[in-house]
Amino acid sequence: MTDKNPLRGVYCLIINLKEKSTIQVGKKGKINFEDGCYVYVGSALNSLTARINRHLRAEKKLHWHVDYLLESDHSEIAEVMYTITHERLECQVAHEISKGGMGVKGFGCSDCGCQSHLFYFSNCFGAVEACQDAFNHLKQEQKTLLDLI
Repeated sequence: MTDKNPLRGVYCLIINLKEKSTIQVGKKGKINFEDGCYVYVGSALNSLTARINRHLRAEKKLHWHVDYLLESDHSEIAEVMYTITHERLECQVAHEISKGGMGVKGFGCSDCGCQSHLFYFSNCFGAVEACQDAFNHLKQEQKTLLDLI
């Protein structure tokens, strides 16, 4: 795929945290994370493919809050769900997912008025279902990582 017409959209990283962990998250400080599944909601208005690929890389400069969570030896990306859109729907998707998950206060939302863009679920089934429900509620076509390959 070329970047002449890059995909733009909103994505959800489904992150499985295999062990309860305390993680230093940049300037936010240490955060205690329960084991389970987390949904991180992000957007890419320049290149959705490049942004998702960056999150999937093991080696990267720690920039966003989610980078610190992904750096943990106990975390792995279990799934990536996204929708292609030019609309700024990141906060709306986060709001919908918040109805089913518990937000990690102030995580991933330093550039908006949301309470959080990271949500805890006890299992990945519930996390995936919350993402599907959010995209459906917003009438957005939901895709998964396999659709990008």
